[in-house]
Amino acid sequence: MPTIGVAIPVPEPWGSELREHRAEFGDTQAALIPSHVTLLPPMEVSERALEMVNDKLRVDARAIEPFVMRLRGTGTFRPVSPVVFVAVSEGISSTEQLAKHIRDGLLDEGELEFPYHPHVTVAHRVSEAALDRAYEELADFSCEFEVRAFAAYRHDDEVGWVPYQEFELG
Repeated sequence: MPTIGVAIPVPEPWGSELREHRAEFGDTQAALIPSHVTLLPPMEVSERALEMVNDKLRVDARAIEPFVMRLRGTGTFRPVSPVVFVAVSEGISSTEQLAKHIRDGLLDEGELEFPYHPHVTVAHRVSEAALDRAYEELADFSCEFEVRAFAAYRHDDEVGWVPYQEFELG
Protein backbone atom coordinates (compact mmCIF):
# COMPACT_ATOMS: atom_id res chain seq x y z
CA MET A 1 0.00 0.00 0.00
CA PRO A 2 1.29 3.48 -0.78
CA THR A 3 2.25 5.78 2.08
CA ILE A 4 1.08 9.36 1.66
CA GLY A 5 1.44 12.60 3.59
CA VAL A 6 -0.04 16.05 3.17
CA ALA A 7 1.92 19.26 3.73
CA ILE A 8 2.46 22.89 2.88
CA PRO A 9 5.70 23.00 0.91
CA VAL A 10 8.16 25.75 1.82
CA PRO A 11 8.69 27.63 -1.48
CA GLU A 12 12.03 28.47 -3.04
CA PRO A 13 14.54 29.74 -2.26
CA TRP A 14 13.79 28.98 1.41
CA GLY A 15 12.82 25.34 0.92
CA SER A 16 16.22 24.45 -0.53
CA GLU A 17 18.03 26.62 2.01
CA LEU A 18 16.40 24.84 4.95
CA ARG A 19 16.97 21.44 3.35
CA GLU A 20 20.68 22.24 2.90
CA HIS A 21 20.92 23.28 6.54
CA ARG A 22 19.22 20.06 7.58
CA ALA A 23 21.86 18.08 5.67
CA GLU A 24 24.68 20.17 7.20
CA PHE A 25 23.40 19.31 10.68
CA GLY A 26 23.84 15.63 9.80
CA ASP A 27 20.19 14.70 9.33
CA THR A 28 20.31 11.72 6.97
CA GLN A 29 16.69 12.27 5.92
CA ALA A 30 17.40 15.73 4.45
CA ALA A 31 17.79 14.42 0.90
CA LEU A 32 14.51 12.49 1.14
CA ILE A 33 12.24 15.08 2.75
CA PRO A 34 11.43 18.43 1.11
CA SER A 35 11.06 21.35 3.55
CA HIS A 36 7.43 21.49 4.61
CA VAL A 37 4.81 22.11 7.29
CA THR A 38 3.00 18.82 7.91
CA LEU A 39 -0.80 18.83 7.72
CA LEU A 40 -1.32 15.04 7.75
CA PRO A 41 1.44 12.72 8.95
CA PRO A 42 2.41 9.68 6.89
CA MET A 43 -0.35 7.11 6.53
CA GLU A 44 -0.92 4.06 4.38
CA VAL A 45 -3.78 4.27 1.90
CA SER A 46 -4.87 1.58 -0.51
CA GLU A 47 -4.67 2.42 -4.21
CA ARG A 48 -8.46 2.07 -4.33
CA ALA A 49 -8.96 4.58 -1.50
CA LEU A 50 -6.44 7.08 -2.87
CA GLU A 51 -8.93 8.77 -5.21
CA MET A 52 -11.43 9.16 -2.35
CA VAL A 53 -8.69 10.75 -0.23
CA ASN A 54 -7.82 13.11 -3.09
CA ASP A 55 -11.51 14.07 -3.47
CA LYS A 56 -11.65 14.83 0.26
CA LEU A 57 -8.48 16.95 0.03
CA ARG A 58 -10.04 19.00 -2.79
CA VAL A 59 -13.02 19.77 -0.53
CA ASP A 60 -10.74 20.51 2.43
CA ALA A 61 -8.70 22.96 0.35
CA ARG A 62 -11.81 24.95 -0.51
CA ALA A 63 -12.62 25.41 3.19
CA ILE A 64 -9.61 27.68 3.84
CA GLU A 65 -8.72 30.88 2.00
CA PRO A 66 -5.11 31.58 0.99
CA PHE A 67 -3.11 33.07 3.86
CA VAL A 68 0.29 34.50 4.72
CA MET A 69 2.76 32.27 6.51
CA ARG A 70 5.83 33.59 8.25
CA LEU A 71 8.59 31.32 9.45
CA ARG A 72 10.80 32.89 12.09
CA GLY A 73 13.27 31.64 14.66
CA THR A 74 13.78 28.18 16.07
CA GLY A 75 12.15 25.91 18.59
CA THR A 76 12.63 22.39 19.86
CA PHE A 77 10.61 19.46 21.12
CA ARG A 78 13.45 18.30 23.38
CA PRO A 79 13.48 16.44 25.71
CA VAL A 80 10.29 14.73 24.46
CA SER A 81 11.56 14.33 20.88
CA PRO A 82 15.02 15.03 19.38
CA VAL A 83 13.80 17.71 16.97
CA VAL A 84 14.79 21.30 16.23
CA PHE A 85 12.48 23.27 13.97
CA VAL A 86 11.91 26.65 12.37
CA ALA A 87 8.78 28.10 13.94
CA VAL A 88 5.61 29.19 12.18
CA SER A 89 5.08 32.67 13.63
CA GLU A 90 2.23 33.86 11.37
CA GLY A 91 -0.49 31.76 9.77
CA ILE A 92 -0.72 29.37 12.73
CA SER A 93 -4.51 29.51 13.03
CA SER A 94 -5.14 28.94 9.32
CA THR A 95 -2.63 26.08 9.29
CA GLU A 96 -4.27 24.48 12.33
CA GLN A 97 -7.74 24.81 10.77
CA LEU A 98 -6.53 23.32 7.49
CA ALA A 99 -4.83 20.42 9.28
CA LYS A 100 -7.99 19.74 11.30
CA HIS A 101 -10.14 19.69 8.13
CA ILE A 102 -7.72 17.27 6.49
CA ARG A 103 -7.35 14.95 9.50
CA ASP A 104 -11.11 14.75 10.17
CA GLY A 105 -12.29 11.54 8.56
CA LEU A 106 -8.75 10.31 7.84
CA LEU A 107 -7.34 9.93 11.34
CA ASP A 108 -9.15 8.70 14.41
CA GLU A 109 -9.22 10.98 17.47
CA GLY A 110 -6.03 10.51 19.45
CA GLU A 111 -4.18 8.90 16.54
CA LEU A 112 -1.51 11.63 16.44
CA GLU A 113 1.59 10.73 18.43
CA PHE A 114 1.95 14.34 19.66
CA PRO A 115 -0.41 17.36 19.75
CA TYR A 116 -0.41 19.21 16.42
CA HIS A 117 2.13 22.05 16.28
CA PRO A 118 2.89 23.54 12.83
CA HIS A 119 6.65 23.80 12.20
CA VAL A 120 9.43 23.02 9.71
CA THR A 121 11.85 20.37 10.97
CA VAL A 122 15.51 21.28 10.41
CA ALA A 123 17.21 18.62 12.56
CA HIS A 124 15.90 15.25 13.72
CA ARG A 125 17.64 12.24 15.25
CA VAL A 126 21.07 13.86 15.21
CA SER A 127 23.55 14.40 18.04
CA GLU A 128 22.78 16.80 20.89
CA ALA A 129 25.59 19.02 19.61
CA ALA A 130 24.02 19.12 16.12
CA LEU A 131 20.61 19.92 17.63
CA ASP A 132 22.19 22.78 19.60
CA ARG A 133 23.93 24.03 16.46
CA ALA A 134 20.69 23.94 14.44
CA TYR A 135 18.86 25.80 17.19
CA GLU A 136 21.52 28.53 17.35
CA GLU A 137 22.40 28.89 13.66
CA LEU A 138 18.81 29.27 12.47
CA ALA A 139 17.62 31.43 15.38
CA ASP A 140 17.58 34.50 13.09
CA PHE A 141 15.99 32.72 10.10
CA SER A 142 12.92 34.49 8.73
CA CYS A 143 10.83 34.30 5.56
CA GLU A 144 7.29 35.10 4.53
CA PHE A 145 5.15 33.70 1.72
CA GLU A 146 1.54 33.30 0.70
CA VAL A 147 0.09 29.83 1.08
CA ARG A 148 -2.17 29.32 -1.93
CA ALA A 149 -2.09 25.52 -1.97
CA PHE A 150 -0.90 22.41 -0.19
CA ALA A 151 0.45 19.19 -1.64
CA ALA A 152 -0.12 15.48 -1.24
CA TYR A 153 3.12 13.51 -1.19
CA ARG A 154 3.77 9.86 -1.87
CA HIS A 155 6.69 8.03 -0.33
CA ASP A 156 9.15 6.31 -2.66
CA ASP A 157 11.77 4.10 -1.00
CA GLU A 158 14.55 5.37 -3.28
CA VAL A 159 13.89 9.10 -3.64
CA GLY A 160 11.84 9.84 -0.53
CA TRP A 161 8.76 12.06 -0.46
CA VAL A 162 7.50 13.17 -3.88
CA PRO A 163 4.57 15.56 -4.39
CA TYR A 164 1.94 13.98 -6.61
CA GLN A 165 -0.89 16.50 -6.48
CA GLU A 166 -1.44 20.10 -5.45
CA PHE A 167 -4.68 21.41 -3.95
CA GLU A 168 -5.56 25.10 -4.38
CA LEU A 169 -7.02 26.89 -1.34
CA GLY A 170 -10.26 28.85 -1.35
